[in-house]
Amino acid sequence: MKFIENYLSETINVVQKIDRSQIEGIINNIKIVQEQNGRMFFIGVGGGAGHASHAVNDFRKICGIEAYAPTDNVSELTARINDDGWDTAYVNWLMGSRLAEEDMIFVFSVGGGNVEKNISVNIVSSLDYAREVGAKIVGVVGRDGGYTAEVAHACVVVPTVNESNVTPHTEGFQAVIWHLIVSHPDLKKYEMKWESEK
Repeated sequence: MKFIENYLSETINVVQKIDRSQIEGIINNIKIVQEQNGRMFFIGVGGGAGHASHAVNDFRKICGIEAYAPTDNVSELTARINDDGWDTAYVNWLMGSRLAEEDMIFVFSVGGGNVEKNISVNIVSSLDYAREVGAKIVGVVGRDGGYTAEVAHACVVVPTVNESNVTPHTEGFQAVIWHLIVSHPDLKKYEMKWESEK
């Protein structure tokens, strides 16, 4: 019972500390992408890859934005990893997708990427390419935000309230935040199923 109480108390603490202006910044940048008929590309590894797939569905179905994730096509992903290597698999996929200035990269990552520590280098390479072409960059990350927080137009860094729970809080709040975003009246175009049932 003590762990449950502590975890839920930490969750409340995270909610209170989240930078609302960064959430608003992400929404404003997505609105520009939406208005320009740009596309959103969601990237992450591990739990972030799972979030990417779910977010693609939500942004397409609820916000009417064309969206994709490199991890949704296991055949292409594994071929690129095998032939090109893990570090460049995402960036080469983005090149094949013709990432452009009106598009956006949305990152879900606990650490945000760090070349020096050899962590999520595939995310770092993707963000460097996005910067080259002038695409927008946003993210929801943990710890200090890593490379994503350094280069993003807007980035929510999920506050660390307990070093032992960085990953579960970060990944949990990634889902909370993107669901907040797709529900926002400035972006939502289509009603969700259970909200439309009367």
